[in-house]
Amino acid sequence: MAAPLEVVLSSDSGSQLWNVTVFDPLSGSSLLSYRGGSSAARSLAVLRGEFLLSAQLGKNFINVWELQRKDQLQQKIVCPGVVTCLTASPDGSFLAAGVSEAVYLWEVSSGRLVAVLSRHYQDVTCMKFTDESSHFVSGGKDNLALVWSLSSVVQLDLNHSPEPRHVLSRHSLPITDLHCGMMGPQARIVTASLDQTVKVWELSSGELLLSILFDVEIMSVTCDPCEFFLFCGGSDGNIFQVSLCSQNLSRDKSFQSESEGNQVFKGHRTLVTCLSVSMDGTLLLSGSHDETVRLWDIQSKQSIRCLAHKGPVTNAVIMPAPANMFLPDSRPAIPLPRFSRHLHTSDGDGGEAGEVCVRPARCSQVEHDTYLQKAEKLYSLMTAVSDKSVLGDGENTKVRIAELEEEVQNLKKVNKDLYEFSTQLLTKPT
Repeated sequence: MAAPLEVVLSSDSGSQLWNVTVFDPLSGSSLLSYRGGSSAARSLAVLRGEFLLSAQLGKNFINVWELQRKDQLQQKIVCPGVVTCLTASPDGSFLAAGVSEAVYLWEVSSGRLVAVLSRHYQDVTCMKFTDESSHFVSGGKDNLALVWSLSSVVQLDLNHSPEPRHVLSRHSLPITDLHCGMMGPQARIVTASLDQTVKVWELSSGELLLSILFDVEIMSVTCDPCEFFLFCGGSDGNIFQVSLCSQNLSRDKSFQSESEGNQVFKGHRTLVTCLSVSMDGTLLLSGSHDETVRLWDIQSKQSIRCLAHKGPVTNAVIMPAPANMFLPDSRPAIPLPRFSRHLHTSDGDGGEAGEVCVRPARCSQVEHDTYLQKAEKLYSLMTAVSDKSVLGDGENTKVRIAELEEEVQNLKKVNKDLYEFSTQLLTKPT
């Protein structure tokens, strides 16, 4: 039998026989199983097509298998706390894990912990990299989704804490899942939340493009590769298909199943925890707390296969089969190093002292002055004008002074508007 082009990887919280299993999506037969522990939700990752990683459910470590040596755990990456989510960059260079409210980022080649990002206020629930690994997005129980530029995060200057490129803050309840589309920095981001909405964002600008309101809480979300359709898994077991190419698509809309392109997949009995679409966009994979993984034909909306599990499904993904997955004699080209647990390593933990680590440089992005920086520059110019040491005398000086005074008034108005808006938010009854 020839190796399949795509495989289904799934895990459940029961883990009576195995931790992770690999299925053939066409026949439904089990191809491989990886034993040892159980996987937490949103914590399954394939690294460089050679290693399988998953965070241990309720524990502070990550399980690591070589794809070929499925019967034996090869390594455990110890973390400072319980891992809530896990993802690997598509190019295999970086590994990111959510630990409580912080994001831990490791460089795979050296095992160094290169950054600890503490900008969330509550637990991180999900993370995804863009398809070319230049950015990653983290979502949390604090209702925020943060867009991070990888090159800015791994900068060598440890005196300044990295800042997210965008803060997506339009959800009112915890974020449950997110999806990063294609096209790298020009990709679209999709976030799902317990506030019964799914929102589509533009990564480059952080602008909200579309907000869809549902009748139930949304627990999972994904798109087909061409981004024609959006698939949203509800807490009632239904999967909602939203057309992104509808002619009457407005920025804010409510889901109506009878609308053009909108459909509902019915089959699960309780909340849908994970969704994934095949490479050709014809098959939809879903995992649920009803202890089943279902494979759907997208065009007919029919369930064509149901894979039974021994507990609530925590991870389910359909992906291209790694080249070495079915070659028992192959081994990873480069073994994984020991992963560091501390940012500043002086005892050789994760790397020898004095070792030089080459990392990407910062992105050449245009830096814009902040409001405070603009105000400071204006103040210095106004002071210079009063001293007659910069602009000199004459009609040009008067014109320049008038322009500066007008800009100061505009900034004061902006400051007043921001203050009134913040006051309304703080005093708004809950």
